[in-house]
Amino acid sequence: MKLATQTMVLQVVVIAVLAGVGFLLVTTLLRAELERQFQHRALAVAQTVAARPGLGDEVRTGRPDPDGAIQRYAEQVRHNTHALFVVITDDAGIRYSHTDTGQIGKRVSTDPSAALAGHSVTNIERGTLGPSARGKVPLRDASGRIVGEVSVGIDTDEVTRRLDDLLPIAELSTGVALVVGVLGAALLAARLKRHTLGLEPADLADLLREQVAVLEGIGEGVLAVDPAGRVRVCNAEAVRILGTSPGHVDELPTEARALLTDEAAVVGALRVVGDRVVRVTRRPVRRVNRDLGLVLTLRDRTDLDGLSRELEATRALTDALRAQAHEYTNRLHALTGMLQLGHTDEARAYLSELAGESISGGQLADPYLDGMLTAKAAVASENGVTLRLGEDTWVPGRVTAPLDAVTVVGNLVDNAIRAAAAGLRRPAWVEISLLAEHADLHIYVADSGSGVPAEHAADLFRSGFTTSADTSRPHGLGLSIARQTARNHGGDVTLRSTGADAHGAVFTAVLPGVLEPEHGLAWQGSH
Repeated sequence: MKLATQTMVLQVVVIAVLAGVGFLLVTTLLRAELERQFQHRALAVAQTVAARPGLGDEVRTGRPDPDGAIQRYAEQVRHNTHALFVVITDDAGIRYSHTDTGQIGKRVSTDPSAALAGHSVTNIERGTLGPSARGKVPLRDASGRIVGEVSVGIDTDEVTRRLDDLLPIAELSTGVALVVGVLGAALLAARLKRHTLGLEPADLADLLREQVAVLEGIGEGVLAVDPAGRVRVCNAEAVRILGTSPGHVDELPTEARALLTDEAAVVGALRVVGDRVVRVTRRPVRRVNRDLGLVLTLRDRTDLDGLSRELEATRALTDALRAQAHEYTNRLHALTGMLQLGHTDEARAYLSELAGESISGGQLADPYLDGMLTAKAAVASENGVTLRLGEDTWVPGRVTAPLDAVTVVGNLVDNAIRAAAAGLRRPAWVEISLLAEHADLHIYVADSGSGVPAEHAADLFRSGFTTSADTSRPHGLGLSIARQTARNHGGDVTLRSTGADAHGAVFTAVLPGVLEPEHGLAWQGSH
């Protein structure tokens, strides 16, 4: 049988069993209650008979007589109360009345000791007339002495007849409950079939295994969120990228939450999530015009980004070498001219100047920073921008994390060169100061550009934000990556100034612990 059919059959069986058990319980309780009521009824009749004035004295002084006054009175009470019998005995248990006059003068068939001891008794007993609900009370004379007992019985068939009158109501209630239960089971089975799209348990299990195999085998993070913000799907790759296994969007990192709430379309965009560079695609999910939520696919590009950063550094160095080769060609032409004209002293001085040329002038002991800034100076020169070191630049030690330091410094300088080249101030310039404080590296970058609009200051470090109109390559990651890289070392990158009359934007950065501590000097200066 199908799952829906099995569910319905099982529920019908359970409901039928419960209804049957309930009906039997009601019948049993009802019979017990009726027997108790009939026993009390018999006891009430017996007490009324025993309370008749003079009856006790008549039993004490008289003799059993089938035609006597006691027998006539007992039969009158029996007919009036529809009792099975009304038996009056003396203290020896000898009957003075009975339905069967042949029993008068004989001892009762049941033990009268409880009533003769002064107790009222109710029970179901079988006597000469069959089973009956009985009530027994002591019979007293005028002085209060117990002289016998009064026993009244009501036929148990009366209980059965009364029970038969009441049971149809219980049967009808049970039948209605059973019908309602069956209809409910059928509706539940139909609803279950509709919600499972007609799939059987084996189909659902296969579907689940296939889903897990697909989600865990695609090599991409998948995060599905319903309209209420609950995370419905989060595969192992998504957990690794996000660094958490969320149950709700509130538990996601800030950058991931921004991806879900951003109104702009996100298709294959590069974003920084935590300490990872991720290519993100966000797609809304709808079915029959019903909003089912959002699905994020996350592809970790951190390793590729590291390689691309190294490639970018190599490309920057290549561009710098090309620019320097062009510049040195001009210088060689000038040197050749001096030698041809016989100006040997001037040529010798010119060569000495070229040999000692470096942008740092000895202020930077680290070859990575020195070489990168020298290369950036050549690139800046090609863009009509002068790159200069601040007068207070001083880094006497080597950098212990060169790639991270080059990433932060390079991104800040590249942004500054673009801003200066696009600005209206001339001559265009970029100034960078690098200062060592023990093992910490402080970075200060200013440019002559137009500054950062105040409305963009809050979004400047948001992953994917850019004001560039160039769509030929990804933008909006440089500052985000620089800040994340600095924060990985316990530092930060901040916008110190959005711009002023004499300069454009000013950025500061701190990279703790990236310098050899034995060479670092305490820095007392500030910008």
